[in-house]
Amino acid sequence: MFPVAAGAIYLFLTNQLFKKITWKRLRPFSGLLIILLIAVPWHVLATLRNPPYFSLSMHSGRGEYHGFLWFFFINEQLLRFLNLRYPRDYNTVPRIWFWLFHLAWLFPWSVYLPAVAKLSFRPLDRAGRTRLLALCWIGFVLIFFTFSTTQEYYSMPCYPALALLLGSAMAMEGVWIRRGTAVLTAIAACAAAAAVTILILVRNVPTPGDIFSALILHPSAYTLSLGHMEDLTLKSLAYLRLPLLLAAIAFVIGAVGTFRAGAKRAFVCITLMMLLFFQAARLALVDFDPDLSSRPLAEAILHSPEGKIIVDRHYYAFSSIIFYTNRTALLLNGRVLNLSYGSYAPGAPDVFIDDPHFKELWSTPERYYLVANFNALPRLQRLVGRENLNIVAECGGKFLFTNSPLPNSTLPPDVADAQRVPADPRQMSSLGGFPLSLQGPAVDFNTLASQVPGVRNTASVPQTRYILSSALLAPDQASLMAFRLTAS
Repeated sequence: MFPVAAGAIYLFLTNQLFKKITWKRLRPFSGLLIILLIAVPWHVLATLRNPPYFSLSMHSGRGEYHGFLWFFFINEQLLRFLNLRYPRDYNTVPRIWFWLFHLAWLFPWSVYLPAVAKLSFRPLDRAGRTRLLALCWIGFVLIFFTFSTTQEYYSMPCYPALALLLGSAMAMEGVWIRRGTAVLTAIAACAAAAAVTILILVRNVPTPGDIFSALILHPSAYTLSLGHMEDLTLKSLAYLRLPLLLAAIAFVIGAVGTFRAGAKRAFVCITLMMLLFFQAARLALVDFDPDLSSRPLAEAILHSPEGKIIVDRHYYAFSSIIFYTNRTALLLNGRVLNLSYGSYAPGAPDVFIDDPHFKELWSTPERYYLVANFNALPRLQRLVGRENLNIVAECGGKFLFTNSPLPNSTLPPDVADAQRVPADPRQMSSLGGFPLSLQGPAVDFNTLASQVPGVRNTASVPQTRYILSSALLAPDQASLMAFRLTAS
Protein backbone atom coordinates (compact mmCIF):
# COMPACT_ATOMS: atom_id res chain seq x y z
CA MET A 1 0.00 0.00 0.00
CA PHE A 2 2.76 2.48 0.92
CA PRO A 3 4.58 2.37 -2.47
CA VAL A 4 1.31 2.67 -4.41
CA ALA A 5 0.06 5.60 -2.30
CA ALA A 6 3.40 7.44 -2.42
CA GLY A 7 3.62 6.92 -6.19
CA ALA A 8 0.05 8.10 -6.75
CA ILE A 9 0.63 11.27 -4.73
CA TYR A 10 3.83 11.96 -6.66
CA LEU A 11 2.13 11.45 -10.03
CA PHE A 12 -0.71 13.75 -8.98
CA LEU A 13 1.67 16.53 -7.87
CA THR A 14 3.62 16.28 -11.12
CA ASN A 15 0.44 16.28 -13.27
CA GLN A 16 1.13 12.77 -14.58
CA LEU A 17 -1.59 10.78 -12.76
CA PHE A 18 -4.26 11.14 -15.46
CA LYS A 19 -2.01 10.97 -18.52
CA LYS A 20 -2.39 7.94 -20.78
CA ILE A 21 1.35 7.64 -21.31
CA THR A 22 1.92 7.31 -17.58
CA TRP A 23 -0.31 4.26 -17.23
CA LYS A 24 1.10 2.80 -20.41
CA ARG A 25 4.60 2.96 -18.94
CA LEU A 26 3.49 1.68 -15.53
CA ARG A 27 1.79 -1.42 -17.01
CA PRO A 28 -0.66 -1.72 -14.07
CA PHE A 29 -2.47 -4.83 -15.27
CA SER A 30 0.59 -6.97 -15.99
CA GLY A 31 2.25 -5.67 -12.81
CA LEU A 32 -0.81 -6.50 -10.72
CA LEU A 33 -0.97 -9.96 -12.28
CA ILE A 34 2.64 -10.67 -11.31
CA ILE A 35 1.97 -9.53 -7.74
CA LEU A 36 -1.11 -11.74 -7.50
CA LEU A 37 0.76 -14.74 -8.88
CA ILE A 38 3.40 -14.31 -6.19
CA ALA A 39 1.18 -13.49 -3.20
CA VAL A 40 -2.19 -15.16 -3.73
CA PRO A 41 -1.17 -18.87 -3.71
CA TRP A 42 0.38 -18.67 -0.22
CA HIS A 43 -2.60 -16.80 1.22
CA VAL A 44 -5.07 -19.21 -0.36
CA LEU A 45 -3.22 -22.25 0.95
CA ALA A 46 -2.89 -20.71 4.43
CA THR A 47 -6.63 -19.97 4.43
CA LEU A 48 -7.53 -23.49 3.32
CA ARG A 49 -5.29 -24.99 5.98
CA ASN A 50 -6.76 -22.79 8.72
CA PRO A 51 -10.57 -22.58 8.42
CA PRO A 52 -13.10 -21.02 8.78
CA TYR A 53 -12.48 -19.31 5.49
CA PHE A 54 -14.49 -16.10 5.96
CA SER A 55 -15.46 -14.07 9.00
CA LEU A 56 -16.33 -10.39 9.25
CA SER A 57 -16.33 -10.25 13.04
CA MET A 58 -14.80 -7.12 14.57
CA HIS A 59 -14.11 -8.80 17.87
CA SER A 60 -12.17 -11.74 19.23
CA GLY A 61 -11.39 -13.00 22.69
CA ARG A 62 -10.06 -15.90 24.66
CA GLY A 63 -11.23 -19.19 23.14
CA GLU A 64 -12.48 -17.60 19.90
CA TYR A 65 -11.04 -18.60 16.53
CA HIS A 66 -12.07 -17.06 13.20
CA GLY A 67 -9.51 -18.62 10.87
CA PHE A 68 -6.34 -17.38 9.19
CA LEU A 69 -7.93 -14.93 6.77
CA TRP A 70 -9.66 -13.04 9.59
CA PHE A 71 -6.51 -13.02 11.71
CA PHE A 72 -4.24 -11.81 8.93
CA PHE A 73 -6.41 -9.14 7.31
CA ILE A 74 -8.96 -7.98 9.89
CA ASN A 75 -7.09 -8.50 13.15
CA GLU A 76 -3.53 -7.70 12.05
CA GLN A 77 -4.40 -4.90 9.61
CA LEU A 78 -7.77 -3.25 10.27
CA LEU A 79 -8.08 -3.82 14.02
CA ARG A 80 -4.42 -2.99 14.59
CA PHE A 81 -4.93 0.30 12.73
CA LEU A 82 -7.93 1.03 14.96
CA ASN A 83 -6.01 -0.04 18.08
CA LEU A 84 -8.50 -2.88 18.65
CA ARG A 85 -6.25 -5.84 17.85
CA TYR A 86 -6.52 -9.05 19.88
CA PRO A 87 -4.59 -9.83 21.97
CA ARG A 88 -3.75 -6.36 23.30
CA ASP A 89 -0.05 -7.11 23.89
CA TYR A 90 1.32 -3.74 22.80
CA ASN A 91 1.11 -0.08 23.72
CA THR A 92 1.26 3.26 21.94
CA VAL A 93 3.16 6.48 22.41
CA PRO A 94 1.75 10.02 22.17
CA ARG A 95 1.84 11.32 18.63
CA ILE A 96 4.29 14.07 19.49
CA TRP A 97 6.78 11.46 20.71
CA PHE A 98 6.12 9.34 17.64
CA TRP A 99 7.43 12.26 15.57
CA LEU A 100 10.21 13.39 17.90
CA PHE A 101 11.66 9.87 18.21
CA HIS A 102 12.92 10.24 14.64
CA LEU A 103 15.67 12.47 16.01
CA ALA A 104 16.92 9.41 17.90
CA TRP A 105 16.26 6.82 15.18
CA LEU A 106 18.23 8.83 12.62
CA PHE A 107 20.98 10.03 14.99
CA PRO A 108 23.62 11.32 14.35
CA TRP A 109 22.44 12.31 10.87
CA SER A 110 19.24 13.81 12.26
CA VAL A 111 21.19 16.97 13.19
CA TYR A 112 21.10 17.76 9.46
CA LEU A 113 17.31 17.49 9.13
CA PRO A 114 16.87 21.31 9.13
CA ALA A 115 19.03 21.40 5.99
CA VAL A 116 16.47 19.20 4.23
CA ALA A 117 13.96 22.05 4.42
CA LYS A 118 16.29 24.16 2.26
CA LEU A 119 16.27 21.64 -0.59
CA SER A 120 14.35 22.25 -3.79
CA PHE A 121 11.48 19.82 -4.38
CA ARG A 122 10.50 21.25 -7.74
CA PRO A 123 10.37 18.44 -10.34
CA LEU A 124 12.49 20.35 -12.82
CA ASP A 125 15.31 17.80 -13.03
CA ARG A 126 16.02 14.24 -11.94
CA ALA A 127 17.31 15.30 -8.51
CA GLY A 128 14.25 17.44 -7.86
CA ARG A 129 11.89 14.67 -8.93
CA THR A 130 13.69 12.15 -6.69
CA ARG A 131 13.46 14.49 -3.71
CA LEU A 132 9.75 15.09 -4.34
CA LEU A 133 9.09 11.35 -4.55
CA ALA A 134 10.98 10.83 -1.28
CA LEU A 135 8.91 13.59 0.33
CA CYS A 136 5.65 11.93 -0.81
CA TRP A 137 6.94 8.62 0.52
CA ILE A 138 7.79 10.07 3.94
CA GLY A 139 4.67 12.18 4.21
CA PHE A 140 2.21 9.37 3.51
CA VAL A 141 3.85 6.91 5.96
CA LEU A 142 4.08 9.43 8.81
CA ILE A 143 0.56 10.79 8.35
CA PHE A 144 -0.87 7.27 8.01
CA PHE A 145 0.60 6.13 11.33
CA THR A 146 -0.17 9.43 13.02
CA PHE A 147 -3.85 8.46 12.74
CA SER A 148 -3.17 4.82 13.58
CA THR A 149 -1.56 2.85 16.38
CA THR A 150 1.62 4.83 17.02
CA GLN A 151 4.33 2.50 18.24
CA GLU A 152 7.81 3.96 18.19
CA TYR A 153 9.21 2.01 15.24
CA TYR A 154 6.20 1.97 12.93
CA SER A 155 7.66 4.70 10.71
CA MET A 156 10.59 2.49 9.70
CA PRO A 157 9.31 2.05 6.08
CA CYS A 158 10.12 5.70 5.36
CA TYR A 159 13.73 5.67 6.63
CA PRO A 160 15.25 5.00 3.17
CA ALA A 161 13.51 8.11 1.85
CA LEU A 162 14.72 10.14 4.82
CA ALA A 163 18.25 8.87 4.15
CA LEU A 164 17.98 10.02 0.52
CA LEU A 165 16.94 13.54 1.56
CA LEU A 166 19.62 13.75 4.26
CA GLY A 167 22.26 12.59 1.79
CA SER A 168 21.11 15.18 -0.74
CA ALA A 169 21.28 17.97 1.85
CA MET A 170 24.71 16.86 3.07
CA ALA A 171 26.05 16.76 -0.50
CA MET A 172 25.02 20.38 -1.03
CA GLU A 173 26.62 21.45 2.28
CA GLY A 174 25.70 25.02 3.26
CA VAL A 175 25.16 26.92 6.51
CA TRP A 176 22.64 24.46 7.99
CA ILE A 177 25.12 21.62 7.55
CA ARG A 178 27.73 23.61 9.47
CA ARG A 179 25.21 24.37 12.20
CA GLY A 180 24.21 20.71 12.38
CA THR A 181 27.85 19.71 12.73
CA ALA A 182 28.29 22.21 15.57
CA VAL A 183 25.26 20.76 17.36
CA LEU A 184 26.63 17.24 16.91
CA THR A 185 30.00 18.31 18.32
CA ALA A 186 28.27 19.53 21.48
CA ILE A 187 26.14 16.36 21.78
CA ALA A 188 29.15 14.07 21.28
CA ALA A 189 31.16 16.03 23.86
CA CYS A 190 28.36 15.76 26.43
CA ALA A 191 27.92 12.05 25.69
CA ALA A 192 31.67 11.46 26.10
CA ALA A 193 31.66 13.33 29.40
CA ALA A 194 28.66 11.32 30.61
CA ALA A 195 30.28 8.00 29.65
CA VAL A 196 33.55 8.92 31.40
CA THR A 197 31.64 10.06 34.50
CA ILE A 198 29.76 6.76 34.68
CA LEU A 199 33.00 4.82 34.28
CA ILE A 200 34.48 6.72 37.21
CA LEU A 201 31.40 6.15 39.37
CA VAL A 202 31.32 2.38 38.74
CA ARG A 203 35.08 1.75 38.82
CA ASN A 204 34.89 0.02 42.23
CA VAL A 205 31.38 -1.43 41.95
CA PRO A 206 31.52 -5.26 42.22
CA THR A 207 29.88 -7.30 39.45
CA PRO A 208 29.01 -10.74 40.85
CA GLY A 209 26.82 -13.10 38.84
CA ASP A 210 25.31 -11.59 35.71
CA ILE A 211 23.73 -8.24 34.87
CA PHE A 212 20.17 -9.35 35.66
CA SER A 213 20.80 -9.08 39.41
CA ALA A 214 21.53 -5.35 39.02
CA LEU A 215 18.46 -4.40 36.97
CA ILE A 216 15.27 -2.82 38.31
CA LEU A 217 12.06 -4.02 36.67
CA HIS A 218 9.55 -1.52 35.28
CA PRO A 219 6.46 -3.55 34.28
CA SER A 220 4.49 -0.57 32.98
CA ALA A 221 7.09 0.08 30.27
CA TYR A 222 7.48 -3.36 28.70
CA THR A 223 4.79 -2.94 26.06
CA LEU A 224 7.02 -0.31 24.40
CA SER A 225 10.09 -1.25 22.37
CA LEU A 226 12.39 0.92 24.51
CA GLY A 227 10.74 -0.01 27.81
CA HIS A 228 13.66 -2.01 29.16
CA MET A 229 15.88 1.08 29.01
CA GLU A 230 14.26 2.04 32.31
CA ASP A 231 15.64 -1.14 33.91
CA LEU A 232 19.21 0.19 33.82
CA THR A 233 20.79 1.30 37.06
CA LEU A 234 24.20 2.66 37.94
CA LYS A 235 25.09 -0.74 39.36
CA SER A 236 24.05 -2.47 36.15
CA LEU A 237 26.30 -0.16 34.16
CA ALA A 238 29.26 -1.61 36.09
CA TYR A 239 28.76 -4.76 34.03
CA LEU A 240 29.18 -2.66 30.87
CA ARG A 241 32.59 -1.12 31.54
CA LEU A 242 34.17 -2.18 28.24
CA PRO A 243 31.19 -1.07 26.10
CA LEU A 244 31.11 2.21 28.02
CA LEU A 245 34.82 2.73 27.40
CA LEU A 246 34.43 2.10 23.66
CA ALA A 247 31.40 4.40 23.56
CA ALA A 248 33.38 7.12 25.34
CA ILE A 249 36.22 6.78 22.82
CA ALA A 250 33.70 6.91 19.98
CA PHE A 251 32.11 10.10 21.30
CA VAL A 252 35.54 11.69 21.80
CA ILE A 253 36.35 10.91 18.16
CA GLY A 254 33.05 12.47 17.15
CA ALA A 255 33.52 15.58 19.29
CA VAL A 256 37.15 16.25 18.37
CA GLY A 257 36.84 15.22 14.74
CA THR A 258 33.84 17.44 14.01
CA PHE A 259 35.04 20.51 15.94
CA ARG A 260 35.27 23.34 13.41
CA ALA A 261 35.63 20.73 10.69
CA GLY A 262 34.66 20.95 7.06
CA ALA A 263 31.76 18.90 5.81
CA LYS A 264 33.72 15.97 4.39
CA ARG A 265 35.98 15.63 7.42
CA ALA A 266 32.97 15.85 9.72
CA PHE A 267 31.11 13.13 7.81
CA VAL A 268 34.11 10.78 7.97
CA CYS A 269 34.56 11.36 11.72
CA ILE A 270 30.84 10.83 12.36
CA THR A 271 30.98 7.55 10.44
CA LEU A 272 34.00 6.38 12.46
CA MET A 273 32.23 7.39 15.67
CA MET A 274 29.18 5.32 14.81
CA LEU A 275 31.20 2.29 13.68
CA LEU A 276 32.94 2.20 17.05
CA PHE A 277 29.68 2.90 18.89
CA PHE A 278 28.00 -0.04 17.15
CA GLN A 279 30.84 -2.28 18.33
CA ALA A 280 30.23 -1.02 21.86
CA ALA A 281 26.54 -1.86 21.46
CA ARG A 282 27.42 -5.36 20.22
CA LEU A 283 29.61 -5.96 23.27
CA ALA A 284 26.82 -4.69 25.51
CA LEU A 285 24.50 -7.28 23.95
CA VAL A 286 27.02 -9.96 24.93
CA ASP A 287 26.81 -8.75 28.54
CA PHE A 288 23.00 -8.76 28.34
CA ASP A 289 22.93 -12.25 26.86
CA PRO A 290 22.03 -14.00 30.15
CA ASP A 291 19.00 -11.71 30.43
CA LEU A 292 17.98 -11.67 26.77
CA SER A 293 18.69 -15.26 25.85
CA SER A 294 18.21 -18.69 27.41
CA ARG A 295 21.08 -20.32 25.56
CA PRO A 296 22.94 -21.41 28.75
CA LEU A 297 19.82 -23.28 29.84
CA ALA A 298 19.58 -24.91 26.41
CA GLU A 299 23.24 -25.96 26.65
CA ALA A 300 22.51 -27.47 30.05
CA ILE A 301 19.64 -29.50 28.58
CA LEU A 302 21.85 -30.75 25.75
CA HIS A 303 24.48 -31.90 28.28
CA SER A 304 21.92 -33.61 30.52
CA PRO A 305 20.03 -36.92 30.20
CA GLU A 306 17.24 -37.05 27.64
CA GLY A 307 13.93 -35.59 28.77
CA LYS A 308 10.90 -33.61 27.62
CA ILE A 309 10.88 -29.82 27.92
CA ILE A 310 8.18 -27.71 29.57
CA VAL A 311 8.16 -23.91 29.19
CA ASP A 312 6.43 -21.91 31.91
CA ARG A 313 3.97 -19.28 30.70
CA HIS A 314 5.01 -17.17 27.70
CA TYR A 315 6.73 -19.05 24.87
CA TYR A 316 8.67 -15.98 23.66
CA ALA A 317 10.57 -15.59 26.94
CA PHE A 318 12.20 -19.01 26.41
CA SER A 319 11.94 -19.53 22.65
CA SER A 320 15.72 -19.81 22.42
CA ILE A 321 15.40 -23.06 24.40
CA ILE A 322 13.45 -24.58 21.51
CA PHE A 323 15.79 -22.99 18.97
CA TYR A 324 19.09 -24.22 20.44
CA THR A 325 17.90 -27.66 21.52
CA ASN A 326 15.92 -28.21 18.29
CA ARG A 327 13.18 -29.89 20.31
CA THR A 328 9.49 -29.25 20.83
CA ALA A 329 8.13 -28.27 24.23
CA LEU A 330 4.97 -28.27 26.28
CA LEU A 331 3.70 -24.82 27.30
CA LEU A 332 2.55 -24.47 30.89
CA ASN A 333 -0.24 -21.87 31.05
CA GLY A 334 1.07 -20.67 27.69
CA ARG A 335 -2.20 -19.57 26.09
CA VAL A 336 -1.23 -15.90 26.29
CA LEU A 337 -0.46 -13.04 23.92
CA ASN A 338 0.18 -13.99 20.28
CA LEU A 339 -0.11 -17.73 20.89
CA SER A 340 -3.52 -17.34 22.50
CA TYR A 341 -5.42 -16.99 19.21
CA GLY A 342 -3.80 -19.88 17.34
CA SER A 343 -3.92 -22.20 20.34
CA TYR A 344 -7.70 -22.55 19.86
CA ALA A 345 -7.48 -23.42 16.16
CA PRO A 346 -8.83 -26.82 15.10
CA GLY A 347 -5.90 -29.20 14.89
CA ALA A 348 -3.55 -26.94 16.85
CA PRO A 349 -0.64 -28.89 18.40
CA ASP A 350 -1.55 -30.38 21.76
CA VAL A 351 1.24 -28.60 23.61
CA PHE A 352 -0.72 -26.41 26.04
CA ILE A 353 -1.03 -27.72 29.60
CA ASP A 354 -2.41 -26.27 32.83
CA ASP A 355 -1.27 -26.61 36.45
CA PRO A 356 -3.10 -29.91 37.22
CA HIS A 357 -1.72 -31.53 34.05
CA PHE A 358 1.78 -30.27 34.85
CA LYS A 359 1.57 -31.61 38.40
CA GLU A 360 0.56 -35.01 37.03
CA LEU A 361 3.42 -35.10 34.50
CA TRP A 362 5.99 -33.88 37.02
CA SER A 363 5.21 -36.76 39.38
CA THR A 364 5.79 -39.49 36.78
CA PRO A 365 9.07 -41.46 36.48
CA GLU A 366 9.67 -39.94 33.03
CA ARG A 367 12.21 -37.09 33.08
CA TYR A 368 10.97 -33.59 32.42
CA TYR A 369 12.80 -30.26 32.27
CA LEU A 370 11.01 -27.04 33.22
CA VAL A 371 12.30 -23.57 32.35
CA ALA A 372 10.79 -20.81 34.45
CA ASN A 373 11.50 -17.37 35.80
CA PHE A 374 12.66 -16.76 39.37
CA ASN A 375 9.35 -15.18 40.31
CA ALA A 376 7.54 -18.42 39.49
CA LEU A 377 9.28 -20.23 42.38
CA PRO A 378 6.51 -19.74 44.99
CA ARG A 379 3.82 -20.98 42.62
CA LEU A 380 5.87 -23.98 41.49
CA GLN A 381 6.73 -24.96 45.04
CA ARG A 382 3.09 -24.89 45.99
CA LEU A 383 2.27 -27.11 42.99
CA VAL A 384 4.88 -29.84 43.24
CA GLY A 385 6.88 -29.13 46.40
CA ARG A 386 10.38 -27.76 46.82
CA GLU A 387 11.91 -31.22 47.10
CA ASN A 388 10.75 -32.03 43.54
CA LEU A 389 12.29 -28.95 41.92
CA ASN A 390 15.91 -29.80 41.14
CA ILE A 391 17.88 -26.86 39.73
CA VAL A 392 20.07 -27.91 36.80
CA ALA A 393 21.18 -24.42 35.69
CA GLU A 394 20.37 -20.74 36.14
CA CYS A 395 21.07 -17.56 34.20
CA GLY A 396 19.58 -14.09 34.10
CA GLY A 397 16.94 -14.87 36.72
CA LYS A 398 15.77 -17.92 34.72
CA PHE A 399 15.89 -21.46 36.11
CA LEU A 400 16.09 -24.90 34.56
CA PHE A 401 14.46 -27.53 36.79
CA THR A 402 14.12 -31.28 36.46
CA ASN A 403 11.77 -33.63 38.30
CA SER A 404 14.47 -36.25 39.01
CA PRO A 405 17.74 -35.31 40.74
CA LEU A 406 20.98 -35.13 38.77
CA PRO A 407 24.50 -35.41 40.25
CA ASN A 408 25.09 -31.64 40.19
CA SER A 409 21.53 -30.44 40.75
CA THR A 410 20.50 -28.46 43.83
CA LEU A 411 17.22 -27.54 45.49
CA PRO A 412 15.86 -23.99 45.26
CA PRO A 413 15.47 -21.65 48.25
CA ASP A 414 12.35 -22.35 50.30
CA VAL A 415 9.89 -19.65 49.28
CA ALA A 416 6.70 -21.70 49.31
CA ASP A 417 5.35 -19.98 52.42
CA ALA A 418 6.41 -16.49 51.38
CA GLN A 419 4.07 -13.81 50.15
CA ARG A 420 3.19 -14.55 46.56
CA VAL A 421 5.52 -12.81 44.12
CA PRO A 422 3.95 -11.53 40.87
CA ALA A 423 5.02 -13.27 37.70
CA ASP A 424 7.86 -11.68 35.79
CA PRO A 425 6.25 -8.93 33.68
CA ARG A 426 8.62 -9.75 30.87
CA GLN A 427 6.79 -13.03 30.54
CA MET A 428 3.50 -11.06 30.44
CA SER A 429 1.33 -13.26 32.63
CA SER A 430 -2.20 -12.55 31.49
CA LEU A 431 -5.86 -13.15 32.14
CA GLY A 432 -8.04 -13.53 29.09
CA GLY A 433 -5.11 -12.64 26.84
CA PHE A 434 -4.58 -9.18 28.37
CA PRO A 435 -1.43 -8.28 30.31
CA LEU A 436 -1.58 -7.89 34.06
CA SER A 437 0.38 -5.44 36.21
CA LEU A 438 1.27 -3.23 33.27
CA GLN A 439 0.79 -0.18 35.47
CA GLY A 440 2.70 -1.60 38.42
CA PRO A 441 5.55 0.24 40.12
CA ALA A 442 9.21 -0.44 39.48
CA VAL A 443 10.45 -3.63 41.10
CA ASP A 444 13.96 -3.91 42.54
CA PHE A 445 14.89 -7.57 41.99
CA ASN A 446 17.40 -7.65 44.86
CA THR A 447 15.04 -5.91 47.31
CA LEU A 448 12.27 -8.28 46.32
CA ALA A 449 14.47 -11.31 46.80
CA SER A 450 15.71 -10.09 50.19
CA GLN A 451 12.11 -9.92 51.45
CA VAL A 452 11.50 -13.60 50.71
CA PRO A 453 12.68 -15.88 53.53
CA GLY A 454 15.54 -18.12 52.50
CA VAL A 455 16.28 -16.33 49.24
CA ARG A 456 19.62 -14.68 48.65
CA ASN A 457 20.69 -12.36 45.91
CA THR A 458 21.02 -14.45 42.76
CA ALA A 459 24.57 -13.24 42.42
CA SER A 460 25.52 -15.21 45.56
CA VAL A 461 23.38 -18.32 44.96
CA PRO A 462 25.49 -21.31 43.80
CA GLN A 463 24.90 -21.62 40.09
CA THR A 464 25.65 -24.07 37.30
CA ARG A 465 27.22 -22.00 34.53
CA TYR A 466 27.80 -22.71 30.83
CA ILE A 467 30.16 -20.46 28.87
CA LEU A 468 28.69 -18.71 25.85
CA SER A 469 30.58 -19.11 22.61
CA SER A 470 28.91 -16.22 20.82
CA ALA A 471 26.53 -13.29 21.29
CA LEU A 472 23.88 -14.62 18.95
CA LEU A 473 20.36 -14.30 20.29
CA ALA A 474 17.47 -16.59 19.52
CA PRO A 475 14.69 -15.47 17.20
CA ASP A 476 12.42 -14.72 20.18
CA GLN A 477 9.77 -13.09 17.99
CA ALA A 478 8.76 -16.26 16.13
CA SER A 479 5.47 -15.94 14.31
CA LEU A 480 2.33 -17.85 15.18
CA MET A 481 2.46 -19.91 12.00
CA ALA A 482 6.15 -20.73 12.44
CA PHE A 483 5.44 -21.94 15.97
CA ARG A 484 2.61 -24.15 14.78
CA LEU A 485 4.84 -25.72 12.15
CA THR A 486 7.76 -26.36 14.51
CA ALA A 487 5.51 -27.61 17.27
CA SER A 488 3.87 -30.13 14.99
